Amino acid sequence: MILRAASGWQTILADLSLILFMVTGAALGGPESIPARTQGVSERSEPLAFYESSEGAPPLSDWLAAQSPDPRQILTITTKYDEGGLEAALVDADRLSREAAAFPVPVRIVVEPGTGNISAVLSFDAPAGMAHALQDVAKAGRTAAATRKEAVP
Repeated sequence: MILRAASGWQTILADLSLILFMVTGAALGGPESIPARTQGVSERSEPLAFYESSEGAPPLSDWLAAQSPDPRQILTITTKYDEGGLEAALVDADRLSREAAAFPVPVRIVVEPGTGNISAVLSFDAPAGMAHALQDVAKAGRTAAATRKEAVP
């Protein structure tokens, strides 16, 4: 007597049950289970220092002078705007970025709808344009090689 055929349907049913369980679990996870990278949100680390432009606050340049510069850091200036206030928010962000120009870190400006004071966060965030910068370096290298090749008679 062969018992092999009688146990085959049980294995298939168990496999299908596991697949159904995994699909249901993934569906119930919701959008918060999707990593931030796939949602188009820039990665941000924990802030090292936080500045808020408010009445009585020191100028951003003074605040930055009190920080320890590191070339791996990035300064993120966040400004908010309400209806019709986009121009003013951009002017404020530009003013703060000019104040930060003497500090040796890249500056990123984030403009978002809402209300509140303009703020700046110093952190070790990865710059968004790094891959593009590497592509530009590679492109410049190829252009220089082509120029050398043309110069040879």
